[in-house]
Amino acid sequence: MSFIKEFGSWLPQRVVTSEEAGSWVGADATWVKNVSGIEERRFAPAGDTVADLASRAGMDCLERAGMAPAELGMVMVASGTGERQFPGPACSAAQKMGAAGVPAVDLPMASAGSLFGLSMASRLAAQLGPILVIGAEKMSRIVAREPQERGVAVLFGDGAGACLITPDKGKAEIMDSVLGTDGNFSEDLTLECDQAMKMNGRSVILQASRKIPASIRSLLEKYGIKPPEVLSFLLHQANQNLIDKVADTLGVPSAKFFSNIRKYGNTSSASMLIAAAEWSREQGFEPGAPVIFAAFGAGFNWGALLVRGVEA
Repeated sequence: MSFIKEFGSWLPQRVVTSEEAGSWVGADATWVKNVSGIEERRFAPAGDTVADLASRAGMDCLERAGMAPAELGMVMVASGTGERQFPGPACSAAQKMGAAGVPAVDLPMASAGSLFGLSMASRLAAQLGPILVIGAEKMSRIVAREPQERGVAVLFGDGAGACLITPDKGKAEIMDSVLGTDGNFSEDLTLECDQAMKMNGRSVILQASRKIPASIRSLLEKYGIKPPEVLSFLLHQANQNLIDKVADTLGVPSAKFFSNIRKYGNTSSASMLIAAAEWSREQGFEPGAPVIFAAFGAGFNWGALLVRGVEA
């Protein structure tokens, strides 16, 4: 048994409108909003690293939880945009937070990394103690690479989100999770070293719109929960049209799907936890009420995680 104790986040100050982003590829802001729901995104300063973003979100989470970095049993950092092949950002992020000696693990996964991290942390916390899961991405460095593609450059932003998983008490109990991978589609969303990102948008949307609802349904059916009974759905913020399609497939009002993609764009593995942090402050868990986390990303990797709010 493991619990979600707290969330944290960090977002850069610089706002990049869809009008500005669209100008890079000959698209107007209306087109960008229609295909993605994105009106603006945040870009970090050139000198900021993924580890910098991760450490800031991690410290925000720990401060809200009233926990010192030295009390952690592990730090996990999910990111597909680390500046080098090794070491990854986890060790630097842990050092920047003051978690010297705490084991730090990288999950080099785009978009679904935070979800996989939460699932693994929920199983390891009983053995290791509190685990800080962070998703951090600096997509601005990637979308600036030539050639800039119309369907890629306008979608992404920078940011970091964090979640503290504990073995004893918290705001919500982690009930279960379901994860999946299908390497048949591994070439449909790739980022080679020092190259521009390549994405088969049709394949990504098609597979995501099938696999996300299927994973959510299989998890809820296991516990006899119907989709409309879920308090909130916290998804990877990839595309507003995709989120709406998942809601429609599950027969759930789109209002139950928390969304902040309009403000931040797609921040890959950071997005789900940034959304969770905002949702937690605006609404939050309710005792006994189920909440679903879900994501889909490069690989293709996907899954869902079920939690239930507990008494304070």
